[in-house]
Amino acid sequence: METQPLYDLAPIARLMLLGVLLAIGPLAWVWLRNRRAEPATRLRTLTLVTLFITFDLVLFGAFTRLTDSGLGCPDWPGCYGAASPIGAHADISAAQQAMPTGPVTFSKAWIEMIHRYLATTVGVLIIVLAVGSWMQRRRLAVHWVWPAFTLFWVCLQGAFGALTVTMKLFPAIVTLHLLGGLVLLALLRAQSVAYALADPASRGPVELPSRLRLGMMAAFALLWLQIALGGWVSTNYAVLACNEFPTCQGSWWPPMDFREGFTLWRELGTERDGDTITFAALTAIHYVHRLSAWVVFAALLAVAWKLWRVPGLQGFARGVVALCALQFLTGLTNVVLDWPLLAAVSHTGGAAALVVLFTGALAQSRSLPEAVNAPLHLSRSVR
Repeated sequence: METQPLYDLAPIARLMLLGVLLAIGPLAWVWLRNRRAEPATRLRTLTLVTLFITFDLVLFGAFTRLTDSGLGCPDWPGCYGAASPIGAHADISAAQQAMPTGPVTFSKAWIEMIHRYLATTVGVLIIVLAVGSWMQRRRLAVHWVWPAFTLFWVCLQGAFGALTVTMKLFPAIVTLHLLGGLVLLALLRAQSVAYALADPASRGPVELPSRLRLGMMAAFALLWLQIALGGWVSTNYAVLACNEFPTCQGSWWPPMDFREGFTLWRELGTERDGDTITFAALTAIHYVHRLSAWVVFAALLAVAWKLWRVPGLQGFARGVVALCALQFLTGLTNVVLDWPLLAAVSHTGGAAALVVLFTGALAQSRSLPEAVNAPLHLSRSVR
């Protein structure tokens, strides 16, 4: 039996055509809704629509990973050289018959390919944004370089998606793929806010004391660190290393191997030398994420408290509190109920929503010089 090549570009034209067809719906909706509007308004609406679909893509990516469907099609970009599992029926049947609960089954193949179809659709929408921004570059307040960089980033994200498959769920690559998806969300959200601020009806950015805005940036940096740690937990399947709360394995400080747990460049489930990763290493991965969560929660809630009564950022503050509550509940549910799928996907969604929320707040705010920190001139929020 011949081994399927890891890269088989035969179906790439059909996949690209499918992405175009799937993107027609959102593009038509944006055009019909804004056919009499200015180009900047259409591009802003398209940016928001692309942001929404990208958020869905991040959630579906988590669903793909959590259902062990990341290798549902063992090659890239298609499935056994076909554009869909239908064309790969014989190969999938053979793989499923050989290993009924293995990485390749019909359900897992469809999940993996739907994820790729969504990714292709997002890619087409970002291409339209980049081209449209370039064509209107002399009339837009938002510089065309940002959509162009977003296009570069989505191409890079596609490369990491390919490596996720061809390197057999290599933990470092999978974690970087997750982080790359969240960076894409941040890029799109920042552009949507820039379009809103450029609107003549906008009252401009919210002005904040420089120290407060610096605190927001520090909390945002901690959030990214926590997301990276969470991605490392998920990609190493370390969630179940501790199945009780607040202690772990009946102890406040269980046996842990930090060196092995945070050896970044190794294959899934193994140490660098090829031996099976130890339970102490998985415990270290889990417990570091849990301990750091307390620090990050404190930082996020402190920022929310400081901004609770600031006009223009009250919605942001309330959103942070709500999402922190969601993250606590879904994280706790993952631990004590053995990682239920809904809670695990919701946990990723909460992290993605926090990234979108913080990016929007930082993009719509500006620092005041220290000399004019009081009194503050605070403007309304930007939708």
